[in-house]
Parts: sequence; C-alpha cells; structure tokens
Amino acid sequence: QVQLVESGGGSVQPGGSLRLSCAASGSIVSINVISAMGWYRQAPGKARELVASIGRGGTITYPDSVKGRFTISRDSAKNTVYMQMNSLKPEDTAVYYCNVDIIIGPNSVKRYWGQGTQVTVSS
Repeated sequence: QVQLVESGGGSVQPGGSLRLSCAASGSIVSINVISAMGWYRQAPGKARELVASIGRGGTITYPDSVKGRFTISRDSAKNTVYMQMNSLKPEDTAVYYCNVDIIIGPNSVKRYWGQGTQVTVSS
C-alpha cells in the first residue's frame, strides 16, 4: 500500500552535516491523504523519539534537542520529506526512521514507517 524509501544516512564527524530524504509511494499515496510526515530516531537501548514532523498545513514540530540544528521540509509534488541535519553531535547517533501518516477515514490515520537509515556521529 505505502512504501517509504529513505536515503542519506552515513557517518560524519561532530559538527558535520547530513541530509536525509524519504520518498513515499503506493496506490493510496497522494497529497490529499497525507496527514503528516516526519522523522523519528532510535539509539541503542533507548525508545524511539520524535525528531521532526511537518503537518498537512505546514506546521512543524521539533524537540528541544534538535531545534536550531535540524530543518525538516517537504516536497508535496514528490511526496518526499527531507531533513537537513547540521552541527551534528555524538548524541545524534541513531537509526533514523521516516514516517507518513495517511488519512484512512473521517477520524482515522494510519502510520507507515520507513526501513530506517543509520546516522553515526563520531570523531
């Protein structure tokens, strides 16, 4: 139904930058049914946490840990979400997962996840 293809992970030194991309496709994917897109991350031994999200109307949310360093953006025509990550820190090391929330009913949304991409920040 929905496929999410992520790219852009890798290894960088502290202070470096990476740009993640996530393209959504599938028979039910269109701008009219996407409620939100975003990124979560999960470090070893820790719970998955929100990194950034962008809603249908463009509302953006960041946790304090990445504010001012990460920037989420969306290309609605391509059903693609991006995240520019600057000033990376070792504590940003994690597997990053893309998500898309699809409206499937009047008050119902279904979340789909990408396969995850590793980001490692180390000197």
